[in-house]
Amino acid sequence: MREQVFSASPYERQYGFCRAIRVGNRIEVAGTAPIPQDGSQPPVGAYEQMLLCGRIALDAVVRLGGTESDVVRTRMFITSAGYTHEIGRAHQEVFGGASPVATMVVVAALLDPAWKVEIEVEADTMATDVF
Repeated sequence: MREQVFSASPYERQYGFCRAIRVGNRIEVAGTAPIPQDGSQPPVGAYEQMLLCGRIALDAVVRLGGTESDVVRTRMFITSAGYTHEIGRAHQEVFGGASPVATMVVVAALLDPAWKVEIEVEADTMATDVF
């Protein structure tokens, strides 16, 4: 069975994808940019953008029956290595309880020039049942 959730991103409907999908025990969250729920401009700082991205992604995990502890992988795409510390600090605040494997990659640009970070998240609802 497939379950899907959507967010405030206008790109989901426009480009034909969902924010997150659950198939069995796996929850996959699409690339999540700092798009506020009210459609306003994203925060300016990399730290604030990552907090927003992380909260949107984690909200999708929770809406599909998962928890922060179920997060097993994150992938962060950042537009400058200079943002590493700020983004990493925000990642710790949102996902540190799960300590997932993580990748941070510097990219030339993201879809919107105002975005400094975008994140993908994977969760496994069986991950917390192992121990």
